[in-house]
Amino acid sequence: MLHEKDIDGLMKEAVSGNVFPGGVLLVSVGGDVVFFKAYGVENLFSGSPVTKETIFDLASLTKPLATTLSVMILIQRSDLTLKENLGAILPAFKNTDKAKIRIEHLLYHNSGFPDYRPYYKRLQNLDPRKRKDALRELLVKEPLVHPPGRQVVYSDLGFMVLCWVVETVSGIRLDHFVMENICRPLNLKHLFFVPVDVKPQRSKFAATERCPWRGFLLEGVVHDDNAYSVGGIDGHAGLFGTAEDVFYLLSDLSAGYRRDAAAKIFDSELTRCFLSRDKHTGRALGFDTPSLMAPSCGRFFSKRTIGHLGFTGTSFWMDLDRNITVILFTNRVHPSRDNNRIKAFRPILHDAVMENFVTGESS
Repeated sequence: MLHEKDIDGLMKEAVSGNVFPGGVLLVSVGGDVVFFKAYGVENLFSGSPVTKETIFDLASLTKPLATTLSVMILIQRSDLTLKENLGAILPAFKNTDKAKIRIEHLLYHNSGFPDYRPYYKRLQNLDPRKRKDALRELLVKEPLVHPPGRQVVYSDLGFMVLCWVVETVSGIRLDHFVMENICRPLNLKHLFFVPVDVKPQRSKFAATERCPWRGFLLEGVVHDDNAYSVGGIDGHAGLFGTAEDVFYLLSDLSAGYRRDAAAKIFDSELTRCFLSRDKHTGRALGFDTPSLMAPSCGRFFSKRTIGHLGFTGTSFWMDLDRNITVILFTNRVHPSRDNNRIKAFRPILHDAVMENFVTGESS
């Protein structure tokens, strides 16, 4: 049997063992927060400590928490459907091999788009005002690696296209849509995008990488190169937030899934549709599910679990059967992305959490 001190010890060992400079761990069981502590430093050079209020670059958590939820809202409003294809929504795709890609293909990552392309290298010398349109021209021209619907390839590019869809259908920029339809209704004041041309007023950001091509330490500036090149806002990366605000957002999603009347935003049946694992792809719509081999969430989460990882060292996993949420936010890419120790640490930590709060007893 484990105790809270074992989880606390693991987090302290991770900091001292250079798994990451700093982090926040939040655990919720049955809707109640049972563990919430901060560790280490936000910035190795200033030595400023991580607190529960530290704001992290959420990286690919942008995909489920901003872009996917925006698509859900558009579907709830009957402005979009999962079966609609790109040719019908975005005229630029109409006479291309991508015209028949459906919204569900993009969310399941089986659209046929490749995983990643370093578009920023081609965009960085352009006028910043022209980069977004130039990126989208590259997406239209990008060769597919598989026919739509055939094979799962986890893809940043697919979510860049979903950003384009959300902005076209809604008529407003993705960050504004998220703010108006998700953050304000839930009173989330510490979940937001940071436009590159706006100096953030907040000072509690966890530093990420000393970026080789940008030439400075990233702090309150999006880490993802492609997102930075188009102004800090895209469908695959750009969201920043605290562990607490992400917990409140996931709680509303969980309430929708459980058909709880307290759910403020998300329709229950649509939420259940999105959070169910698809038997063909093994994924949920816009969310990841535990892999069959060596899942990062460890051994004890149920089959009805959804979550996601972020490149900067962020993650969340939500066991829908047991109503358990584990949020681990770190700055593992500070000061270099070459530190990959978190890969081995994540399952060890999640196993300890689950043994303590599910299979064992809390101290």
